[in-house]
Amino acid sequence: MNRHKVLFVCYGNICRSPSAEGMFRHLTMRAEAGQRFDVDSAGTSGMHAGEPPDPRSVAAAAERGIDISMLRARQVDLCDFSRFDLILAMDRQNLRDLRQLGARLKTPPRSEIRLVMDFAQSHPLREVPDPYYGGGDGFERVLDMLEQAGTGLLYHLLQRS
Repeated sequence: MNRHKVLFVCYGNICRSPSAEGMFRHLTMRAEAGQRFDVDSAGTSGMHAGEPPDPRSVAAAAERGIDISMLRARQVDLCDFSRFDLILAMDRQNLRDLRQLGARLKTPPRSEIRLVMDFAQSHPLREVPDPYYGGGDGFERVLDMLEQAGTGLLYHLLQRS
């Protein structure tokens, strides 16, 4: 059985992408498909490397029974473009940054690079807003969006298997 390798990416890897990683792990476990996935998250910036997720992200995820407290921020690395099948950006700026980084490779990236919200067919927004500078309800909205996107992604990947 092939494992699907998925990387979630935002700017600093302390809010959206660790939330996406935790949500997607949660969804795969709930579907009893966790063993079929390798999931990680990273940031296009290394400014928070080694730091845990924002406490508001940790708290919002914990309210849904998802523990992301053990995750640590890291920056996207060129090797990620060969390690992961799918790299999912939270917004268009991170998508552009990923494509520019991938263009530095000597060979085309193996990874497919897309927006995570491409998998949330019924949601009107195509970008996951950064909740960092807003209130706590922004972290809840982000998790709602990531649950929709993660459910669509899980269905998509299981159908391809």
